[in-house]
Amino acid sequence: MAAAVLVLSVAGCTGDNDTTPAGEASTAAAPTGGSGVVDVVARLEPSVVTIQTSEGLGSGVVYRANGIIVTNQHVVGSAKQVKVAFADGTQANGQVTGSDEVTDLAVVRVQRTGLPAVTVRQDLPKPGETALAIGSPLGFENTVTEGIISGVGRQIPASTTGGRPLVDLIQTDAAISPGNSGGALIDDRGRLVGLNEAYIPPSAGAVSLGFAIPSSTVVDVADQLLSTGTVAHPYLGVSLVTLTGDIAQSLGMKVNTGALIRQVQSGSPAASAGLQPGDVIVTFNGTDVATVGDIYAALRKVDPGTAVTLGINRGGSQSQVKLTLGTLSR
Repeated sequence: MAAAVLVLSVAGCTGDNDTTPAGEASTAAAPTGGSGVVDVVARLEPSVVTIQTSEGLGSGVVYRANGIIVTNQHVVGSAKQVKVAFADGTQANGQVTGSDEVTDLAVVRVQRTGLPAVTVRQDLPKPGETALAIGSPLGFENTVTEGIISGVGRQIPASTTGGRPLVDLIQTDAAISPGNSGGALIDDRGRLVGLNEAYIPPSAGAVSLGFAIPSSTVVDVADQLLSTGTVAHPYLGVSLVTLTGDIAQSLGMKVNTGALIRQVQSGSPAASAGLQPGDVIVTFNGTDVATVGDIYAALRKVDPGTAVTLGINRGGSQSQVKLTLGTLSR
């Protein structure tokens, strides 16, 4: 069974920035010029691995030459030890050194050096750019699919994922299937732009709807996991639900969209700011909030300890609430 979750099958700038992981020289992804996709794939394939657990398999990407691999948290699950298969046919035992459920990212370490680490592109790709997905769908190692970047800043609601909403994703029509999770989404110069995360299957009426975690998020989370073993997330301290017209009507509310606060955690930044169950968050630092996903996306763009301003609708009256976000480590 390939690592995936159905119904959504879990398998956000401008510029031209190239970076490699700190302290590591990349051996795998220099710009290609006019040499074409074939050459890009030939050089990138050794940087993509297959990860196997007792529950199934997925993919991973060599992040640092000294044995550091990044993948999805849902690929490794609760496992502490995994098998890592490389493009040259060799295998190694891997230790899961850290994982983060919020961003669905994990770090695996193998006792090998001189691995071909990817070059990471940290600026977002633009819609229409070439996208190549490399991974192990259904166990077919180093499978390559080609498409384009279909969109950026995408959100998939919690009602579809069955858990937390997925936010700030890259959308691509490069085919992504079970087992692609944790594999590489690269541009036509061989730079990692994202880690393949999920797809919406044809049974849901979708055609070529795949999603990846932006490489900037991958770098941020992986470096935190390698440094401290945990990831610090900004903490608001509320339980939220997306306010729909039906919910608003049933509760007799005078606002129809936003993030409805169901619970406020005692001692949290939200509690200290006086937020209450029944309040509706309608803006975050001046940006409109229509869904819970908008809140998660906004939180991903700020650091713990940041002062923010929330637009609140309480009983039909609008107000501005300022608070300082806390820190949640996972």
